[in-house]
Order: sequence, then structure tokens, then C-alpha cells
Amino acid sequence: MNNDAPNTQDGLPFPQRRWAILTVALAIFITVIDQTIVNIALPTIGADLQIDASSAVWIVNAYQVAILLTLLPLSSAGDIIGYKRVYLAGLALFGLASLGCALAPNLAVLTFMRVLQGLGAAGVMSVNMALVRFIHPINRLGHGIGINAVIIAVSAAIGPTIASSILAFGPWPWLFAVKVPFAMAAVAIGIYVLPDTPRSKHSFDMVSAFLSAIAFGSLIAVLDALTRSVSPLLLIGEIALMLASGIALCRRQFHHPAPLLPVDLLRIPIFALSAATSTSSFVSQTFAFIALPFQLEAMGYSAVDTGLLMTPWPIATAFFAAMSGRLSDRYPAGLLGLVGLSVCAAGLVALALMDANTGVADVCWRMALAGAGFGLYQSPNNRLMQSSAPRSRSGGASGVQAMARLIGQTVGASLTALAFVLFADGAVAAVWFAAAFSALGAIVSAFRLTDLPNPER
Repeated sequence: MNNDAPNTQDGLPFPQRRWAILTVALAIFITVIDQTIVNIALPTIGADLQIDASSAVWIVNAYQVAILLTLLPLSSAGDIIGYKRVYLAGLALFGLASLGCALAPNLAVLTFMRVLQGLGAAGVMSVNMALVRFIHPINRLGHGIGINAVIIAVSAAIGPTIASSILAFGPWPWLFAVKVPFAMAAVAIGIYVLPDTPRSKHSFDMVSAFLSAIAFGSLIAVLDALTRSVSPLLLIGEIALMLASGIALCRRQFHHPAPLLPVDLLRIPIFALSAATSTSSFVSQTFAFIALPFQLEAMGYSAVDTGLLMTPWPIATAFFAAMSGRLSDRYPAGLLGLVGLSVCAAGLVALALMDANTGVADVCWRMALAGAGFGLYQSPNNRLMQSSAPRSRSGGASGVQAMARLIGQTVGASLTALAFVLFADGAVAAVWFAAAFSALGAIVSAFRLTDLPNPER
């Protein structure tokens, strides 16, 4: 590492640290509520644009795919040109694209703007945790990660309420417009307070970035092909391209001093299992968050009602994420992940069993149970991923953490679209799949209870 950045101290001094935390909080807030409010509004947007449910899902997918294709390259770019530059450029693009989404007249323009919005969000997500490691002193890193987890959970908690309130008084474009001033404010503050970090001497690996885009792009193409009628020859070709580019990418990373795909971190067993747990949990959550609005609509609830009924999930997540951060000082992350994701799976099974006679109170406790389980696992898992990576690999660890989440969300969104195609009641089927992936995450988390190298011990 080349310490050409002016600020190389252990964390930021006060009051700069408080302002940096505020900048990160604003960035997290707008990127998290974007996902929750768009999911809530999908039936409304679909009806207004006169598109079916499987097409409406791609309003979510376009955003997720753009992030997935660019997350690792931007994480690597952050190591080279500085996390602050990547972060602020991403925030600015996210704000401008949000305005474009608000002004979009049809699905094609909206999808394009969602792609640009995803590129901006990738800039934020790719280096977010790396910045956190430089904002907070080393002995306060867990505290900083806990703050992020609570902000994420609280943002998710108020997302459905914001969506319901906006849809009650205005059209869906306002869901995007409301984020513009927050993005611009975060950029204005961040210019002055975010830390300048050490930069790597290595050059940007264009070949790896190209292979990464092909590998993840072909993965999305394969998932999309499964939701449509395509020729078997085309599907085989897409699978072959995905495997070939993925193998070539991995082979190149094994011999690279600063791999774009952090294979060095994935060789750490506890890190790899934590990443797998995160991926499984976000597949589950995305299944649920996309499908539940359609299930509740079929039960007779309006868009406003749906937003309010889904609010107990993120509220419970916020409460238990804060509590589990403290519990992780006393209990292993593997145990908290096993318990938390098992509880989440139980809540999802209860949600899948709802019918037209299920009352408001019964919907709420089911949502709260699933959210409580998700919150119990999340903070300890994130903390373990960050603490198991060397400080010099902050960018790579941040990229993997975001990539695990995004792969889970993208695969979940694509499989939800497939469930709508394959099953007569696609929404309920998707919730059952959500429960299955949550249970899978609990099983993977349990493997961390074996005698693996664990920096928390």
C-alpha cells in the first residue's frame, strides 16, 4: 500500500467523525429505502404502465443487475483512486438517476434509469464498509458496523411507511424524486468530511473487470432465460459462457497480487461461510419482499395497507440488529445465525400459510417474527466478515460483503419471476421458497460452530 493519502491516523477525530457518520447514514438511507419502496410500489407501477407482474419484477432486476456487474470493479477502483472518490461519484449518479426515474414516461426509460441508478448505488456499496474502517478507530470498528446495521434496519423499517404515505397522496414517481435532495446533501457534506485513504500502487485490471462483467452478466442471462421460452441451444450457450468466463476469472485471480475477485479472502473458511450465509439470507429476503405485496394484494389489501402491514418486519429487524450487536460480544456468530435464520424461516412459513381470512394482527406478528430472526443474524454476521479480513484488504472485504448481498438479491428477484411463471399462485410459492433459503442459511451458519479459525475467539 502507498500511504500517499494525507490522513492515515486510526479513525477520524471529532467532530469530523460525526459528520462522516452522517454522510454514510444518508447514503445508506437512500439506497436501502430505494429497494423497499420500489418493492411495495411494484403492483402500482405495473398497473400504471400496463405491464404484467413478471415484467414489473425487472424494475427491480435492472437495478440489481447494474450493481452486480460493476460492484467488484468499483471496489478495486476504490483501492486505486481512493474510496472517497468512488463513494461520492456513486452518490451523485444515484441522485441524478433517481430524478430520471421520477420523470420516466414508460417502462423502457424507467428501466434504463434504474440501470444508471444501480451504477451509482454500486459506487456507494462497493466501498462503504472500507470507509467505515477508516472513519472509526480499530477498537471501535464493531461499534461502527453496529451503527451501520441499525441505520440499514431503521431505513428498511420506515421504507414501507414512506411508500404508503407517498402513494396515499401522490403518484409513484414521487417515490424516486424524494431521494434526490438526500443524495445531493450527502455529496455536499462528504466532500469535506469523508477520510482520504491510502491508495494501492497496482493498476486497474481491465481484463479481470471484463471477465467479471461477462461472468455475472451471463449468470443473469441464464436466470432470465429460465423465466422465458428460449431454445435449449441458447440456454446451453449461456451456461457455457458463464462457466468459461467464471473459470477464466478465477484462474486469473489466483496469480494476481491484488485480485479483483478476492479469492484470498474466500480461502479463509470463516469468511467464506459468512459470505454464504449472507447470500442465502438475502435470497430469502428478496423472495419475500417482492412476493408479499402481491400476496397481500390478492388477499384484498390496498397498496397503502400493504406498506403498513410489511412495516413490522423491518421494525423487528432494527430492534434485534441492535441487540444482536451486543450479543455477538458473548456468543459466536454461527450460533446467532443458526437461531436467527431458523426463526426467520418459521416466520416465513407462517406468512406462506395466510389466506383471505387472515386478519391484520395475524399478518403483523408473522412479519415481526420473520424480521426478528433476520435482525438477530445480521449484525454478528457482518461483524465477523469484516473482522476476519486483514485491514489492508478492506476494499476487498467490503466488496465481498456487498456482493454476497447483491447476488442473493439478484438471484432472489430472478427466481421470484420464475415462480410467477411456473406456479398458478406464484406469490405464495415464492414465500415458501423464501422459507427454504432461510433454513439453508441457518444450516450454513451452523458450520461456523466447528473449530474454524475465528478472529473473534
